[in-house]
Amino acid sequence: MLVLGIETSCDETSLALVSDDGPLLEKTALQEEVHSLFGGVVPELASREHLRLIGPLCEALFSQAGRAPRDLDAVAVARGPGLLGSLLVGLGLAKGLCLATGAPLVGVNHLHAHLLAAGIGRTIPYPALGLLVSGGHTQIWRMTSDFDFTLLGRTLDDAAGEAFDKTAKMLNLPYPGGRYIDALGRGVEPDHRLFPRPHLADPGLDFSFSGLKTAVAEHVRGNPGLRLARMPGPGEDFDPALASPGTRLACASLNWAVADTLRIKLFRAIQAFGPFSSLIVAGGVAANSRIRDMAAAVAERMGLALVLPPLALCSDNGTMIAHMGLKLARAGLGHDLGLDAIPRGKKIPWDYRVLPLRESRVKDPPG
Repeated sequence: MLVLGIETSCDETSLALVSDDGPLLEKTALQEEVHSLFGGVVPELASREHLRLIGPLCEALFSQAGRAPRDLDAVAVARGPGLLGSLLVGLGLAKGLCLATGAPLVGVNHLHAHLLAAGIGRTIPYPALGLLVSGGHTQIWRMTSDFDFTLLGRTLDDAAGEAFDKTAKMLNLPYPGGRYIDALGRGVEPDHRLFPRPHLADPGLDFSFSGLKTAVAEHVRGNPGLRLARMPGPGEDFDPALASPGTRLACASLNWAVADTLRIKLFRAIQAFGPFSSLIVAGGVAANSRIRDMAAAVAERMGLALVLPPLALCSDNGTMIAHMGLKLARAGLGHDLGLDAIPRGKKIPWDYRVLPLRESRVKDPPG
């Protein structure tokens, strides 16, 4: 089976081909230079960039893979959550390919795809405790199979990744700033008293990082020397050692505050909803070195298998969409062409229908 995955939920335009043997090829275009001036993603600009990039990326993907659209057994597309205009660009390409080739359409929950991406090339031991950390989401899930997800906790306001990106903006670091915060804090002993670990007084599993973001803003306001004198340019080599000790301490302390908050909530989830066989940490912030170290420590202490995606699959990517789409198509699940995009903040329904037999679809459009 050959599946195309299309990911356009935010500011990465990413298409990938996945077969029964695993990932074949991925083509991704980033928009960092477009949005860096604004310190975050501008939705209108993001959708325009997707529209400009997606056609050439699709042509290059098939050409370099030595495949053609008529070879597809399914087209998987991120249906949400995400930026509505961006999602619609991906859905438009997916539906067009399905109309042209007869391949079935499979809408994919972007969040579930992030978690399942950790299992590419390996088996996820279920039941699994899933931690999803990204710029827009911080969530804890109980997973009992590839398709059975129960949400246990979520962010009530800002996500962990947003706290990193907004801190980077305060320090005059480029967007996306999480990688710079991680690099600056690496190898520095954090001050555990500098920033609060937010929302721990609530005994539940929900998160809130808005107060942490405010605490960082107050600290930077009171110490203006923490800001870099010049923002590194796109693609410019960045030497963390050139930043001030105070800046590096602030970054290390922020990394610790976020990681330790996640650690405490994970232990609560294990105690309340266990037993679990494995721990999955996924999403863009799962590339953070302190968070990966924290996850390894939790898994070792609790006797869980640690399932982390490779760094290349932490950010939004077409491979994870194709991977989950392949699993759904194998199970005979898909959508018709009335599939809607679901923006962030709205629940994504489990509204799959049974796909027709693969032999019954048209491989070549009528001449």
